[in-house]
Amino acid sequence: MARKNKGQDIHGWVILDKPFDMTSTQAVSAVRRIFDAKKAGHAGTLDPLATGVLPIALGEATKTVPFAMEGAKLYRFTVRWGERTDTLDSEGKLVASSDVRPERAAIEAVLPRFTGEIQQVPPIFSAIRVNGERAYDLARDGEEVELEARTIRIDDLTLTDCPDADHAVFEMRCGKGSYVRSMARDLAHALGTEGHVVALRRLVVGSFAEAESTTLDGLREMAHKGAASEALLPVQTALDDIPALAITEEETSNLKLGRSIVLLPRQAQELKASRRPLTIAGKDCSFMALATLDGQAVAIGEARAGKFQPVRVFNLPR
Repeated sequence: MARKNKGQDIHGWVILDKPFDMTSTQAVSAVRRIFDAKKAGHAGTLDPLATGVLPIALGEATKTVPFAMEGAKLYRFTVRWGERTDTLDSEGKLVASSDVRPERAAIEAVLPRFTGEIQQVPPIFSAIRVNGERAYDLARDGEEVELEARTIRIDDLTLTDCPDADHAVFEMRCGKGSYVRSMARDLAHALGTEGHVVALRRLVVGSFAEAESTTLDGLREMAHKGAASEALLPVQTALDDIPALAITEEETSNLKLGRSIVLLPRQAQELKASRRPLTIAGKDCSFMALATLDGQAVAIGEARAGKFQPVRVFNLPR
């Protein structure tokens, strides 16, 4: 007999302000314990030395994680000029140095090179798999790791402060797969120096923002008062970028059985008008829509040829 997962059926999103020196996996486990939830996951790993927005999905919200991970990210980070470490952050050992300290005008002059679609080589200390093994495991074992450049999208890169000659603070809005540590390395090389990240904070992930985030201590205090549910956002929070379709009780029953429903001409036209390009894990999801009953998520599905075919159905209490 299969063993049932321990915990409660808790469904929704928590926007955690991840603390310093904690892995994303540890953060998810901590939130899961606070809610005593059966199932939990996160939308986009943050390095242990990074802080900020870590969206954590509980229960049925885990079905929307791929959509959350496609959302744009906003980071604030500080680069220390003149030193490069093997990890490209303050945790690693020094591997290169330079006496060059770029001035503000020089920094701002190179920023346009790093916006739009660019090629970026990920850090060797990353979770990318090389022949079935994580790159950081190979690097820690002293093996030579060569990672290929990949195309990433940088929507905006801004210099916000130069507190002293050794440091510069940036904000970067980017798409999935972008590495801040690689950006620090590449900026430094473009300026004829070395560099690594000494502070990193994520401010936004898709529709999840810092202003709505909660600390672990805050969650524990709310749980102690029996009010942890106040930190939960609806399952469909991560689906703000796909069209919504209001359906009936009968249509809900059909979707939960995996059956398609027929769209009214008006519904089909409205969905078509609100459609936008969307790719998830290499798959075209432009026809995706969210079916809701009384504002509650029922199913994610494809709306085309006058029908709505469920792809993922939510099992939420009413």
